[in-house]
Amino acid sequence: MRIVTPAALGALPMGLAFGVVVSQSPLAWWWAPVFATVIFAGSLEFVVLGMVVAVAPLAQIAATAFLVNFRHVFYALSFPLHRVHGRGAKVYSTFTLTDEAWALTTGPQAQRWSRRRILTIQAALQVVWVAAVTVGALAGTFLPDSVVGLDFAVTAFFLVLTIDAFRVRRSVPLPVIALLCALGSYLLFGDGMLVAAMTAFVAILLTQYALTCIKRRSAHA
Repeated sequence: MRIVTPAALGALPMGLAFGVVVSQSPLAWWWAPVFATVIFAGSLEFVVLGMVVAVAPLAQIAATAFLVNFRHVFYALSFPLHRVHGRGAKVYSTFTLTDEAWALTTGPQAQRWSRRRILTIQAALQVVWVAAVTVGALAGTFLPDSVVGLDFAVTAFFLVLTIDAFRVRRSVPLPVIALLCALGSYLLFGDGMLVAAMTAFVAILLTQYALTCIKRRSAHA
């Protein structure tokens, strides 16, 4: 619990906010724990909720989920899945590979952690998330309709991450490119801009990464 508690406390406010947002949506409150259990992807649940309420096409939801969670492809390169034995355990460990689980299980102190410890951490994070979402959904049923703006929690969350990333990398072009992708996609596709904007931004990042690799190889040649 000492290891999981800081990450769990960080997820609590967003879980509560998501539960409240679900309870104030056209869906019944009990959809909140269903989303939290079946999807279990934090920010993606906010995005999917809006698309479900808007009756978006399934293909668009799938494409959006792929792009939002594309970073998990890179998580798999360093996540200690080789220490999680058993097919069922591997499936569950892959399903519950969140940002927090990856951060906790890939550090230097985690290099000798057992299968049981890794799975316990992932299960604890999921239990905390589902509980927070459920409490938020139940509490949201008692809130008056005049209380609005909680759906801005996910936007505020990513805004803070962007500011922190900028402080570390001091890279001006990347947030500017992201903003241009968003504005250009909005002008072309209106409210359906999310997939186009994220596709364009990911394509630019991959191109930039490929060019950087070519330059490094040329420098060492």
